[in-house]
This record gives sequence, structure tokens and C-alpha cells, in this order.
Amino acid sequence: MSADAGSESAAGPSDLERFAFSESGPFELPEGPLAWQAGVDRLRERTRAAIPELVSRRRLPPAGRFLQAASAVGWALLRWWGSARRRGGTASRADLSRRLRIVFEHLGPTYIKLAQIVSSGRGLFPDELVDEFKRCRDQVPPEPFAMVRETVEAELGSPLEEVFSSFDEDCLASASIAQVHGAVLATGERVVVKVRRARVDGLVQRDITAMAWIAPLLVGRLPVAALANPPALVELFAETITEELDFRLEAQNMLDVASGLRAAGQKAIVVPRPHPTLVTRRVLVMERLDGLGYEDVENMRAAGIDPAEVLRGLLISFFEGAMIYGVFHGDLHGGNLFVLPCGRVALLDYGITGRMDLSQRLAFLRLMMTGAANDIPAHLAALRDLGAVPPEADLEELAKILKLDQTIDPTQLSGEQLVAEIQTVLKGLLAHGARLPKHLMLYVKNLLFIDNAVATLAPDLNLFAEVVRIYGYFVEHHSEQILRDIGLDPRGTTVDLAGMRRGLGITEELESVTHRELQARRDQVRDKLERVGSREAEEEGPR
Repeated sequence: MSADAGSESAAGPSDLERFAFSESGPFELPEGPLAWQAGVDRLRERTRAAIPELVSRRRLPPAGRFLQAASAVGWALLRWWGSARRRGGTASRADLSRRLRIVFEHLGPTYIKLAQIVSSGRGLFPDELVDEFKRCRDQVPPEPFAMVRETVEAELGSPLEEVFSSFDEDCLASASIAQVHGAVLATGERVVVKVRRARVDGLVQRDITAMAWIAPLLVGRLPVAALANPPALVELFAETITEELDFRLEAQNMLDVASGLRAAGQKAIVVPRPHPTLVTRRVLVMERLDGLGYEDVENMRAAGIDPAEVLRGLLISFFEGAMIYGVFHGDLHGGNLFVLPCGRVALLDYGITGRMDLSQRLAFLRLMMTGAANDIPAHLAALRDLGAVPPEADLEELAKILKLDQTIDPTQLSGEQLVAEIQTVLKGLLAHGARLPKHLMLYVKNLLFIDNAVATLAPDLNLFAEVVRIYGYFVEHHSEQILRDIGLDPRGTTVDLAGMRRGLGITEELESVTHRELQARRDQVRDKLERVGSREAEEEGPR
């Protein structure tokens, strides 16, 4: 049913009772199973069941792909070494980042997806690398339109002109797995068509095999790599990217997230409607939504939209999905969301979705609630239950090693003291068998993006007050379920910011802190660590 035709009832589309969709869409999703949903759950199970074999370490690596990737990256590094490296600083990092981005695009979907992950890691990776790799979100060179036409016609079983009255040959966006084209259906509805790239399956499989071969070699050799749990990271990457290859799974993800948002009464997020019938393994037709880029703060304000409210809605829906419903968008980045004229956030691209089973969700809920209450023993116990430390770990000893009852201001330490503190924490975590479990990796990745979103949308927001406000939302909307789920009544508990203060290294004298102030503190710490690194490099000298 076309919204443009004005044929919808005054109450809006009937599917709004079940999903967090737009108030007036180009079509409605009827009740009951859709044709493309047949066997989706079994398909997801089969896809995940194939992961252990895919990530099992072969005796020998895939030599051809190894050689291709190593030579491409090596040549880029060599050219940088002989040119911009000599200038040092920002210019050197920017040149290296550009060369790596070009190489990653050339190597194909798996490396482009890695670049997208890096682009969400501002604060972990150099700004120049993050800024350059942001182009891999939606500016990857597209495939020729002839290949797009061939895929669409093969999947839909009809000539393009029979399904669409118009189909833009130039794509709206092009990324690792697919590219997106604007179109109008033969029945008049404006849509976007997501089309999978050709021959992507084989490339992804070879790249995952290569990653699985090298991942175990990193364990025990690099402390940070060991903590990140490279084999589990490869397993998660394999699980997510293989699910991205089948758009029927993505369309179901859209419905699952939209259903949870609607059940929560969320009004902040809009999920585009997948078409009731035009969804296949390699083609996904969905509702077209238009709006402002999430970084376009100036035009948001001009339109009467409060960027802080945009941020708050995104935050609450993210936490709500993980804590209450066990499913959340797993790939937040600037290319996947924009702001509608009404101020709601359109959230796109559901190829990667975080899913927790009941035990994981309950442990995660305990983690968040005990963190807000500053209950250190219960907080560490929840981390243990999530698999971040082994069941036999001594939590009291771990708390001492991490100095969770102390406030250490990193801005007051020397560079050498900072390095010593970091090394102590890493050694303590590794000694207790700490690993980042795979089902938390997507959550942490999203937190990195949200941190950057705060800097963009509301850099002067009082972070302490915002934590209290969000906690109040969960008290108001989810107290009964939280009490049923974990036996804790949030109505009888107040937020204790002492743990947050200690984690940020902020003393009790400071009653508020903004992201801008927090970033200034981070910059001080980074500068101290860089100076230590520069001195160590100078002392080592040429070899």
C-alpha cells in the first residue's frame, strides 16, 4: 500500500502495533508469516553450525590468499616508508592510512569489513586511520550496473522493468558485502534495493580460513591480543559476516529489533520496513527513509531537533535491547543511521545483530545494574557469569589487582607511571584468565561508536547527570521485569557514581564532567604515552 496515495487509515499502518516502523510507510507487513520467512530460524542454525568447521585451524594456511594480502599490504607499507614516513606526525599517519584503505578496498569484503570496524574505534586507533577508513562504510567502489541487474533479475525471477518502474543505476551507497540503489516499484512505492556483491562467498571463506590460522599464534605473544581473545574474535567475525551474506536473515533481524523496540514503547528509533515479498538471499527491498546525517548537528538545530535527545534515544534503545530483550543492532556507525525530520533516528543495515540467550542476557542485566549500584563483588560475579573470567577466578584478588576501590588520576601520573599501571592491569587480567567473550565484543564495539557520538552530538552534556537520567528511565519502565529477572528492585536502589568516578580517574570534588573535558584528559594521557614511546624508540636507535 502506498503512503503517497493517501490510502492508509488515520490511525496509520496496522503493522505499527507490532513493529517500530515509520508512521506512514510505502507498504504494510501483514500479520502471519511472510513467504521469505519460511525456514529462517533453521537457516540461522545451519549458518552458525557451520562456523566451527570454518574457523578450525588447518595444518597449512591458504597460501595464495596469504601471499596476495601480504604483498598488497607490504607494498603499501614500503611506498609509505620511502615517502611520507619521513615527514612524521599527522602527515605520515594520514598517508599510511590512505594507502591501507586503498589496499583493503582492493582485497575485498572481509578487509573492508575490518576497515569498518576500525572506523568505529576512535580513541583506540589513530584519528587519521579512523577518518580514512570511514570511507569504507559506504564509499567502496561499486560493481557495474550490469552485474547488479543480473543479480536482481536472477533473484526476483523477472526482468527489472517488470518489478520496478525506475531503478537508479548509480548506487546510493556501496560497502563490503552489498551496494544500495534507489528505486520505485511498479506499483509506485519508493524503495531502496540492497544487492549483494557477486562472488563474495568464496572470498569471505578464504579470508576467514586465513584469520583462523593466524589467530591462535597471537595468544600468549601480545598481551592486548590475548585479552581480546583472537580465536573468539575470529569466530564472532565469521558468524556475523556469514550471516550478512543472506539477506533473509537480515530482514528477520530487522523485524526482531523492531519488535523489541515496539514492545518497549520506544519512539526514538525507526526501522525501515522490509518488503513483504521482495526479499531473497542476495536482494533485499525495503522502505526508503531520508534525513540528516547524524553528524549534521547544525542542520538538526536549525530544524528544531535537539541533538542531545537524539543521542539519548539511541543510548536507551541500545541498552534496552541488550538488557531487556537480548537483541540489539550490532554494527552502529555513522553510515548506518540518520535523523528524520521528526527527530527520530532511522537505524539501517541489520546484517550484524547482537543476540544473547536468556542466561547471557540475565548476566548482562546484572552487570549493568550492579555497575550502577557500585556493587563491586556482584559486578565482577556478573562478568564471570558472562565468561569474561573463568568460573574458578578469585574475584577478590582480581578486584585488588584492578584497584577497583581506589581513584587513580591518570593525568597526575608521569608517562612511565602510566605505562607501569597499564602493564600491571594487563598482567593481572591475563593471570586470572580474563578474556573478552565473543557475545560482548559487539557491545563493546558499539560503545566505542556511542562515545564518539557523544563527542559529536552533545560534547558538553553532564555525563554524571545523564547516567542518573538513563537509570531513572529503566526504573520507570522496566522495574517489574528487572525484579522478576534478577531479584533486584531498582526502585529501592539509587545510582552510586563512585565507581564511575574511579573508572574515569576523577576525584569526588568534581560534581560534573562533560565529554569535552573527558577527551581533554584522554589527550593528556595519550600525549604522555606517546612521549614515552618516542623516548624508547630514540634509546633503541637504528638496528
